[in-house]
This record gives sequence, structure tokens and C-alpha cells, in this order.
Amino acid sequence: MTFTLRLGRLWKEFLEPVAFAVVVTQFAATLVGVDGASMMPNLRDHERVFVPKYETWLHKAGIGQFQRGDIVIFKPPREVAARAPELTRPGPLGLWTYRPFLIKRLIALPGDTVRVTGGQVSVNGQEVAQGFTTDYWREQGCWDTGSDLANHAQSPGLVRGAQEFRVPPGQYFVMGDNRTAQGSEDSRTFGPVPLRDIAGRAAAVVWPIMRKTNARYDCAEISRPQDHVVFSGESVPNLRMLSRPEGFQSVR
Repeated sequence: MTFTLRLGRLWKEFLEPVAFAVVVTQFAATLVGVDGASMMPNLRDHERVFVPKYETWLHKAGIGQFQRGDIVIFKPPREVAARAPELTRPGPLGLWTYRPFLIKRLIALPGDTVRVTGGQVSVNGQEVAQGFTTDYWREQGCWDTGSDLANHAQSPGLVRGAQEFRVPPGQYFVMGDNRTAQGSEDSRTFGPVPLRDIAGRAAAVVWPIMRKTNARYDCAEISRPQDHVVFSGESVPNLRMLSRPEGFQSVR
């Protein structure tokens, strides 16, 4: 067999499917796994979400934009991650580090003003009805209203502390749905996320197919809290669209 024929077979049997898969996942759609408890109660550890990547490319080309209430997948801002080891992960053999993808809820758009006081979030002077997440945390007994994170749009540390923050052009403000103390590292700790670092919007939960109705969260556990959630109750279908909470509709 000639070299040309071998190369053709290699392309047909291996490289072509790989190239096709890369094109699809980068430009059309992909699945992303949820890692951790920062989006509880609405997303649980190890659930997988469907991400229509084509939307992201359209937004980056100036066609439409992500909306308040969307759940987005992104990398933490490069400038902050460069001086914050907790926002990076080691590569193979520890030869380099990389910024892992995170998943959070988009709270504010470019130009919006965000204020966080006593656990309550306001955007452009309008309180966001947060029942989609705070109802659960009140019930669990661990809704955080007293910490720095619960009282700053920019918590002192990696960024300059401020109770109120105006989102710069081309950037977005994100928060986790987990509103316990230290329940989520998000824009309050590492600042707004540039559009270039957003991989896409989580449109639907596709795995697992079933899930338990109840989830009891251990409020005292701050190290890997996802390992200390007790699930119980009836098993119900878990395939669902991820729509924007109604609490964002009144924000202008």
C-alpha cells in the first residue's frame, strides 16, 4: 500500500470523524457536565447540560446577546486567574495550568449597575425576585445574608471591594445559584466575565434522565459540599429546558 493510500485511509477512518466532532462541538452544539454545588438547587453535581454553541458565535459576531437569567458556561477572567491559583487547574504532570470552565447564572449585562446587600441582588435599581434560588436556601436554613459576598457586588480580595458595581462594556456579571456562605465563586470574587471567555448558554438538562425530588444540603460543610447532599423522595423525569427565571423580567 502506498503512502498516499495509507494517508487516505487514516483520514477516512480516524481523522475525518475527529475533525467532524471538533467542528460540531466547537461551532454547533455540545454537552457540558456540572461540577460541584455552586448552581444548586437548580443544577446538581454531575448533571449534563446541552449548549447550543452557534448562539455564542452569533453573539460574538454582534448578532444578539446573552440575556439576564441565562445560565452560561465560561472561563474565569484571564487577568484575575493569573494571580489566583484557586481559579486554575494543573495540566498533565503539572507542566502548566489552565482555566477550567465554570457554570453560573448571568445576572447583569454590559452597562448594568449591580448592587448586593444582605443577600439581595438589585440590577439598575430594581430588586431581582430571587425565589428561584433563595426559597430553597431559606428552607435549608443557610441563606447567607451577612458575609462580605452577601453584601458586595465586588468582594474585597481579588478585586476592589464595592457594594455597587457597573458592568463594563463587552462584559457580563455572573453569580451562582448557591447562596450559602462560600457557596459560589463568581463575579463577586473575580469580577465580570468578558464575552470572549463565554463558551455558551446552557439550554437544557439532558442527563441523568431521572432525579430525586428532594435534596437536603449540609450547611456546615464548605469543603466539597456536593459530597454532602442527601437526595430523597420520588424519582421524576429530569429532562428539562432551562428557562430564564421570571424575576429578571422586571429589570430594565
